[in-house]
Amino acid sequence: MSGNGLSYSEQGGEAAPELAQEAATTTTPSIPAAFGLFCTDVKKNEDLKQMLESSKDSAKLDAMKRIVGMIAKGKNASELFPAVVKNVASKNIEIKKLVYVYLMRYAEEQQDLALLSISTFQRALKDPNQLIRASALRVLSSIRVPIIVPIMMLAIKEASSDLSPYVRKNAAHAIQKLYSLDPEQKEMLIEVIEKLLKDKSTLVAGSVVMAFEEVCPDRIDLIHKNYRKLCNLLVDVEEWGQVVIIHMLTRYARTQFVSPWKVVEVVEEYSENNFYESDEEQKEKDQKGKDTYSMDPDHRLLLRNTKPLLQSRNAAVVMAVSQLYWHLAPKSEAAIVSKSLVRLLRSNREVQYIVLQNIATMSIQRKGMFEPYLKSFYVRSTDPTMIKTLKLEILTNLANEANISTLLREFQTYVKSQDKQFAAATIQAIGRCATNITEVTDTCLNGLVCLLSNRDEIVVAESVVVIKKLLQTQPAQHGEIIKHMAKLLDNITVPVARASILWLIGEYCEWVPKIAPDVLRKTAKSFTNEDDLVKLQILNLGAKLYLTNSKQTKLLTQYVLNLGKYDQSYDIRDRTRFIRQLIVPNEKSGALSKYAKKIFLAQKPAPLLESPFKGRDHFQLGTLSHTLNSQATGYLELSDWPEVAPDPSVRNVEIVEPAKEWTGILGKPKKVKPTEKFYSESEEEEDESAGTNSSEGETGSESEEEDDKEESSSNESGGSSSPSEESSDSESGSKESTAKKTSRAANESDSEDTEKKAKGNSKKLSTSSSSVTESASSEESSSDSKSESDSKSDSESGKSRSTTTSKKEEKTVQDRKPPNKQDVFLLDLDDFCPVITPVAAPTAAVLSPSLTADLEGLSLPTLSVIDVTTQVSVPTKTHELLHRMSGKGLAAHYRFSRQPCIFGDRMVSVQLIVTNTTDHKIENIHIKEKKLPPGMRMHEFSPIECLEPAGSITVSVGIDFCDSTQIASFQLCTKDDCFNVSIQPPVGELLLPVTMSEKDFKKEQGMLTGMNETSATIAVAPQNSTRLVIIEKLVKAANLGVVPSGQDNIHRFAAKTVHSGSLMLVTVELKESSTAQLIVNTEKTVIGSVLLRELKPILSQG
Repeated sequence: MSGNGLSYSEQGGEAAPELAQEAATTTTPSIPAAFGLFCTDVKKNEDLKQMLESSKDSAKLDAMKRIVGMIAKGKNASELFPAVVKNVASKNIEIKKLVYVYLMRYAEEQQDLALLSISTFQRALKDPNQLIRASALRVLSSIRVPIIVPIMMLAIKEASSDLSPYVRKNAAHAIQKLYSLDPEQKEMLIEVIEKLLKDKSTLVAGSVVMAFEEVCPDRIDLIHKNYRKLCNLLVDVEEWGQVVIIHMLTRYARTQFVSPWKVVEVVEEYSENNFYESDEEQKEKDQKGKDTYSMDPDHRLLLRNTKPLLQSRNAAVVMAVSQLYWHLAPKSEAAIVSKSLVRLLRSNREVQYIVLQNIATMSIQRKGMFEPYLKSFYVRSTDPTMIKTLKLEILTNLANEANISTLLREFQTYVKSQDKQFAAATIQAIGRCATNITEVTDTCLNGLVCLLSNRDEIVVAESVVVIKKLLQTQPAQHGEIIKHMAKLLDNITVPVARASILWLIGEYCEWVPKIAPDVLRKTAKSFTNEDDLVKLQILNLGAKLYLTNSKQTKLLTQYVLNLGKYDQSYDIRDRTRFIRQLIVPNEKSGALSKYAKKIFLAQKPAPLLESPFKGRDHFQLGTLSHTLNSQATGYLELSDWPEVAPDPSVRNVEIVEPAKEWTGILGKPKKVKPTEKFYSESEEEEDESAGTNSSEGETGSESEEEDDKEESSSNESGGSSSPSEESSDSESGSKESTAKKTSRAANESDSEDTEKKAKGNSKKLSTSSSSVTESASSEESSSDSKSESDSKSDSESGKSRSTTTSKKEEKTVQDRKPPNKQDVFLLDLDDFCPVITPVAAPTAAVLSPSLTADLEGLSLPTLSVIDVTTQVSVPTKTHELLHRMSGKGLAAHYRFSRQPCIFGDRMVSVQLIVTNTTDHKIENIHIKEKKLPPGMRMHEFSPIECLEPAGSITVSVGIDFCDSTQIASFQLCTKDDCFNVSIQPPVGELLLPVTMSEKDFKKEQGMLTGMNETSATIAVAPQNSTRLVIIEKLVKAANLGVVPSGQDNIHRFAAKTVHSGSLMLVTVELKESSTAQLIVNTEKTVIGSVLLRELKPILSQG
């Protein structure tokens, strides 16, 4: 009806001006054309009034459609109010609906006329048509006159008991209007809200919660009995209702449940054994740590029922669920929202802006959530500046040692952007990265110095400001940069940049004693034409030089002070008087002049470059206050977690209901189970469906945990692939609903069948594989069993098993394909015993994707020359892993074998030497509870069943360090004890030696310049200047391959990183006077900087 009405009214709206123009031309020819508009409106409205007063319903209906069409187009139709009100009692249902639509729009403006029809509205509240009843209530609540408050109150009470959920929904909307009109009615309205909160209709839920939030948001007691019902209805409520309910439940949960974040702190507190404690005391502490936190089933219910909404088409719903998980979920589970938030970045720019703001706040505290989606935040040329700036902020927050080289290459492109505001923001981001990651500070500084020669003034100015901040951290090492910036002063005109250079020269004038006076001389000439900011710094420069080098600068400083004394700006004049009195001693000088040098040349702390989003986390995510970074009207703060959870029994719902509502179904209450049983069923159904999809089900009681674990283990042994997991994730909503419809018995039988099939499959796989592939499968099964044990401990401590799922997904994605290749290689190894054979295995992945892109122009023969070679030197040095005193007689050492790892192309081979120093056997030595940084993987050795007294055994493990020197922590366990140990690789062991020709070396080196090059000049000990000694020392320190060189004074070495295959080129060029230049070229700038730092002392030591 409404669609046809609008189209019809549009036609009428177009015809009306033509009729009116004809009328205007025939009746008033003498009126100027300028007044034609007014005549048209009058005539048009007259025409509509006549149609509304017609005795024919068709004319009235036509008129009402045209009027509603005018309102839809934004035209003013208030003059027609008296004519429209007359038709409020029309018997034609179509006319009556349109009249109510009109009255809802203008009742507030024409209150006196609307009051005349109160009796009609009251009669309409009893109309048999639910739409008329609802419309009458809406019009009545729109007449904002205090006199009719009692009538409105009575109408709302009656409507709240209406049989139609649509009318009850409108009653909830009317509550808010009445409360704003007369706040004294609050207590009576709360009673109505309490009644409507018990409503089981999804149509009413969102509206009544909105009324609750407006009228009495502090009355948490009204939610207790309805909490579980709202959680279960949430999926079926309309979208905007979902947003309101989720925000309300977030506030509710923060007052009713204990923090799920403390569990990590408690468990870590007891993670290390105290040397002097007995086993019993330690076990008691461990038990205490595990039992400290147990997630409330109602807390878990909320998290589980909101999770499917992450796939909603409405961005506001996804954002609401994301903030709920951020504020309520265990930190290990909060990461599931990141994929959904990244999906929203495909929406329009307004949605992107809000989502990116929230991601920026999240990424400060928990970088790991968004690191896998780093490329989603790369800036597009079509993005508006506000989006570009936010993406840049997130990239800066996510920067770490592993990805900084990639980000710096990305930033280099952004600096060249035509958007100057964005280019300036990029330079600030480079500065922040340099401050936060010390390994790339020098690289960033060199890059910024290169930007000083840029043609664009804004880029140069911003570079100067950032360099100034970076130089404050270590000025003594960068005297040359200060001199270079002093030379630029003649060309730079941006006031902030000029002021920064002058401040630097003044602050560190002792490092540039010859240049500083000359700079003061030049700036004194142009003092009168400078910006106020620059003038202040000229005065400061003069004062500092007067105190440190008064012979050369005394007259200059007095000249500058005289210029400042008569300046137009009172700030300049005021500063001039202050400086003169402070530094030039005279009779009037106070006691402060003695301390002038200490005041001006005091040690200034280096500026802290922080994210502008750092202070926003105290606002609830997704709110207007968070967007504005200022508390908005109506903002409700999230309370802190209670130390002790309030009584959960307040949420238990009694089975017995009032007889009036149960008259038709008196037999049904007998079938309703007690509340605990009800939740166990729903959870079990949820777990079964989720376990069938991707084993992501959450558990609320111990019995369901066991069922779920069996299902997840069967899925794992069956070898589900990552695509199936992703598809199950996208289809989880439909599968869950299907699982709920099927009977309980069918689910159980299905799960049993799948278990049997999975067991059969695993048996077939294990019997058909060779001995080597058996070890690979044992690796998978051990990791699977480990994830099961993890899930058990997590469920006992109330954690979610999403961490386990993420591990499985990560394992599936990263390890599923490589083992297939490894199987072939390992079989080859069995057939062909020589040790050199596996060296060829990694050659397929010699070039990383980034390097391949760089080498696109090279010919195939050139590519084939770069090849992995055998190690030049095998280190004999071992590192202590576990001391025999700490290990209760079990000692362990490790060393890097520098052999290609048989467990994976990207893994570093580490040999563990395990020794039994006791006089009794040590049984079941194995690795447990690996605590690895994101992305890092470890292939553990097969358990050692028994180690005899004084016995020793060497085993191999493979660790993928992801091209970083981060620590790999794990537990080395025996039958009775577990010991925390860790392995940290020297950067030289993260490489594989590469052989290439000198020509290829120079070509590759030419591509890796700028920020990809790190160099240092070192003093070489005399005995270290021969070729053989240099090669011996360098290959002993790092796993480098020797490149032939045609020059005696230049020695070249090449390698590639084990994980990514990025080239690492090292050059040692001997100079005169026993010095040498050490150059490292690589796209992995962090590893390059660390390698340079480790190689420097090797050649300088005797």
